[in-house]
Amino acid sequence: MSEHVLLSKVLVLDESNNYDALIKTFCEERGLLPLRVNRQALSGILNSNIDLGAVLLDEDYGAGDEDARAVAAIIHQARRELPIFLSSRTRKPMQDIAEPLQSYLCGVFSWDDATHLHALVDEYIFSLVYPNALVRGISEFSEEVLVAQFAPLQVQGDTPYIVRDRLIYGEVFSLMEIESPWCRGYMMLQIEEGPIRDILRRHSVTSDHDFREVNSFLGEVTNMIWGAFKNRFIGEPAESSTRIKIPLIINHKHKYISFGTENPQLCFRYTLRDDSSDETFVLYQRFIFNLSWSPEDFKEVHEFNELVSSGELEFF
Repeated sequence: MSEHVLLSKVLVLDESNNYDALIKTFCEERGLLPLRVNRQALSGILNSNIDLGAVLLDEDYGAGDEDARAVAAIIHQARRELPIFLSSRTRKPMQDIAEPLQSYLCGVFSWDDATHLHALVDEYIFSLVYPNALVRGISEFSEEVLVAQFAPLQVQGDTPYIVRDRLIYGEVFSLMEIESPWCRGYMMLQIEEGPIRDILRRHSVTSDHDFREVNSFLGEVTNMIWGAFKNRFIGEPAESSTRIKIPLIINHKHKYISFGTENPQLCFRYTLRDDSSDETFVLYQRFIFNLSWSPEDFKEVHEFNELVSSGELEFF
């Protein structure tokens, strides 16, 4: 079985075009989706719902007062959690970078020798190892739940990806605590209220079509996905004696949520289409293992593996 490739979007701020081929090759090899943006659109992109894993900033990016230092400050103010990697013609030691630019950076690299950039990507973007069986399993049973709950709709899951930002998508989200011998954290589902309420209005047999129906429906979907996660990956674990708690910080004005950790988040995006009206809505799913993460102890529930081994279940 092929490995699930996890992607991460990175913002590329380089106007020279001298290293386009190297950037393209590097990103393809590392599972990165490069997004180039011009200076005029940068603020709009940073204030949008485009979730990112890092920023690749060229040392000569910008002009006049909008030099690399000023651009780094703008990024840091808007998305402080995003790591910024500075590309230099010759990779300078961090201590040779002038302040205050140095304070905004996580590392410096050169496209002529991207060895250090590989290390930065490993440290800041793909710092957690997500077992293939976990990623595949989440996609499978989540799509099954959505198909069952949205029977008239077509469900399409995108390639799973990694983010470092802390954006909130839409107006409604649910949180479900996850705890097992190998992980502790949260699953979060996020949706926009308007599109899902319109679809429920057309297909629901009830007459109550206000925001409460959306809340109830999202809660039901969350419970079903959590049940599938528990059955497949956890079973019935022994009660944990460790009860460390970390406060969650939610700022609705800035569409920001923090789980008290710098770890990247495992994300899934599902698009649901109503063929009768050609309308769609998007559901985002994130897994945040902020309290405990031991992938070396991960395993699928024994009964599931036995069914696969015996031939009673098989993968398509």
